Amino acid sequence: MNQHVASGGLAEAIAALVSRFGDRALTGLSVRDLHAHDESHHPASRPDIVVFPSSTEEVAEIATIASRYRVPIVPFGAGSGLEGGAIPVAGGISLDTSRLDRILDIRPDDMIVRVEAGVRRQELNRQLRDTGLFFPVDPGADASIGGMVSTGASGTNAVRFGVMRENVLGLTVVTADGRIVRTGSLARKSSSGYDLTRLFVGSEGTLGIVTEVTLRLHPIPDAVSAIAGFQTLAGAVSAVIDIKRAGLSIGRVELLDEALVAVINRHETLDLAPLPTLFFEFHGNPESIAALSDIIAAIVADHGGTPLRWAKNADETRRIWETRRVALGWAKAERPGAHSWPTDVCVPLSNLADAVLETHADIRASQIPAYIVGHVGDGNFHCVFMSDPDDAQEQAEVHRLADRIVLRALAVGGTATGEHGVGLGKRVFQEAEHGAEAVAMMRTLKIALDPLNILNPGKILPDLADPLHSN
Repeated sequence: MNQHVASGGLAEAIAALVSRFGDRALTGLSVRDLHAHDESHHPASRPDIVVFPSSTEEVAEIATIASRYRVPIVPFGAGSGLEGGAIPVAGGISLDTSRLDRILDIRPDDMIVRVEAGVRRQELNRQLRDTGLFFPVDPGADASIGGMVSTGASGTNAVRFGVMRENVLGLTVVTADGRIVRTGSLARKSSSGYDLTRLFVGSEGTLGIVTEVTLRLHPIPDAVSAIAGFQTLAGAVSAVIDIKRAGLSIGRVELLDEALVAVINRHETLDLAPLPTLFFEFHGNPESIAALSDIIAAIVADHGGTPLRWAKNADETRRIWETRRVALGWAKAERPGAHSWPTDVCVPLSNLADAVLETHADIRASQIPAYIVGHVGDGNFHCVFMSDPDDAQEQAEVHRLADRIVLRALAVGGTATGEHGVGLGKRVFQEAEHGAEAVAMMRTLKIALDPLNILNPGKILPDLADPLHSN
């Protein structure tokens, strides 16, 4: 047991939680196993207890108990994270936010909604549909809003609507010692005081526990989708850059390499050309998009693209984007027993083609199946390896290739993670990306807000991993 944990602290904390929360504080192996992992490749680690609060005040009570007995506390949303952010590597309390699931206030005239952290993204948009508004940040998975705040999520719509940091107006946060803090306001902008809201967005539960979120909403756009294949990956990326330079309103644009296109053609009826492919969505009324279609087609053709294939109706549009959503799942299923290991770099647009091509060369030289997909409109792309988790040689090779991708991004001023978060996997790159002084400042903030290091220990800052106890 680590020196941070008071003698007998864990047992006393568990007893206090069971006494207070009854059957919402569980220590059975099955529920602990469910909270021992996320969707990442990182090893599972069980919490000692799982607690299901139903209000901000109850979260504050749990934090107070955790602080009193110096026991780790790790928020758990939908479990869809890809960098191990919700894995309780030091054991302790897994705080499950699934019962914090109320939509508290929809304000259509202000284009704002306030929700609890456990609300799922898809359910929120179902509830918003009749208002003509939607919440655009779409990481693919049906993540919880609190989890999306935690990782600073992004996704296919970011090129038009921005990421979580641009769409979160305010938060309710519980501190390490159980205080309740509210940040931001209902105003669309503010220059008042330090920006505490953005401090907590992307902090992965290491500075405080998010329980409520005020979100910016957007009108549901008129949208038309199209598909084009390209002779080369470089041509596909360059076409996107030129379309953006021309000022055309891309709602989203997704790159799929030829290997993933081949998977789609084995599972779907889109009948794609066996080429690197772009899925486009253009926003605007049909007349304005039709007026620009010749310009778009010319740019695509200039970069070796096939004639644009426009979606004929809303059903075909839905099928295009549903295919993008499930394609990597199909790829994983083609190698039974495989585990996906996604990379998540983001680079300046001017360096994107080179980064993608060099990554493509790396995976072609490897025997491990891998696929490149990307939100190329904002420079973010993923290389997803489908590796055998029981083959140590394969795991070492994926680790080597994933590190090469990150170092390549950092060398051109990019980032190790565009949207998945730092979690466990990207801690080693923090100083290389941000510099020693910036990391020291992060460390100062962490110690100031969590002096006992009980909030999701072992994440983001490697020298503060210091597991409080092993389970």
